[in-house]
Amino acid sequence: MKNKFWFVPGLFSSLLFVTGCSKDPLQNLTPEESRIYTTSYDSSANFQDYKTFSIADSVAVIDNGVVVKQHSASDEAYLNAMQNMMEQRGYLLVDKNQSPDIAIAVNRVYNTTTGFFDYGDYWDYYGGYWDPYYWGYGGYGYNVPFVFGVYQITEGLYSIDMFDLKNATTNQEINLLWNGLVRGEGVFNVSTATEAVNALFAQSPYLNTTH
Repeated sequence: MKNKFWFVPGLFSSLLFVTGCSKDPLQNLTPEESRIYTTSYDSSANFQDYKTFSIADSVAVIDNGVVVKQHSASDEAYLNAMQNMMEQRGYLLVDKNQSPDIAIAVNRVYNTTTGFFDYGDYWDYYGGYWDPYYWGYGGYGYNVPFVFGVYQITEGLYSIDMFDLKNATTNQEINLLWNGLVRGEGVFNVSTATEAVNALFAQSPYLNTTH
């Protein structure tokens, strides 16, 4: 599979601008500039050979390996945006029982990562910033009686998959044709869906019945 990474317009220039006036330019990004769009596809596939598609009517919510089906307002927005873009590219929407060439599934993914960091390393880099004189304790030193800290990060994203039903093999294997990932601030907002799907398709010109 080939992979593409897409940063929204203005992100690079914004990064260059804020780097000169801030210690952490990432804190100055707008929600739009924080978003990253990634696509992968089967380079051996000829997408002109596919004419019809079906899209799931709900979204699989994958939360740290646990999967449930949901249909929130943002899910509906992504489903509609995908249908609209496929139709704009010349593909015909059919029912899942009408032998579609392509099956589309939208997934909302949450992943929580837990880890440990060494306070010794942290203190070497950052602890000296707060001199004890700042607190009115000249001549004092700092003592860190513990070594390790625990952190937890939860990341959310939308993952959109296209599966090849047209060429499903006799051993019941269905190949993944295309995948798009949308991550960053505000990706679960209804207003983000159309912009996000448009960005994924902008870097996928091969997704076209006549291209």
